[in-house]
Amino acid sequence: MLPIIMFLQQEHMTMTTIENVPGTDSLKVLINYNFYEFLKDYQQTLNDDIDIDIFRSRKPFPSDLANNYINSKISIDVNGKPLLGKLLKMEKSGENINLFVLFRLKKEIRTLKVSNTILMGLHSNIENLTILRINDFEKEIKFTQQHPEETFSFK
Repeated sequence: MLPIIMFLQQEHMTMTTIENVPGTDSLKVLINYNFYEFLKDYQQTLNDDIDIDIFRSRKPFPSDLANNYINSKISIDVNGKPLLGKLLKMEKSGENINLFVLFRLKKEIRTLKVSNTILMGLHSNIENLTILRINDFEKEIKFTQQHPEETFSFK
């Protein structure tokens, strides 16, 4: 895990996993990237007037603000219906932040559309690396400004 974290710090990238929780009606999402980049992207996305230096030392970052930010950056549609994520927990790990988010499903997944635009307003060369695990299906996706979303079919 340490080489990945060091790599994330050197490049403009994020790491996300999205997986269904077997036996439940939920998608579990983990997002990992640089905490300062998170603050800058939050500021640019939701509140240009906010002084992010206040949040650098504030512990923890307000969960309601983080939840609004996440739902503006990670979009998941199941069977054509948008889902809202609920932030379960935030953890700082060195210079990075881990955001644990839960998306509740209403039905079995037939189609899944995922959009990941984290940091895309800050960096033109951003790569949002995402691992998707749904039942027996697993795929690695690289979301970029040219490829911010992808749709999958499970029938």
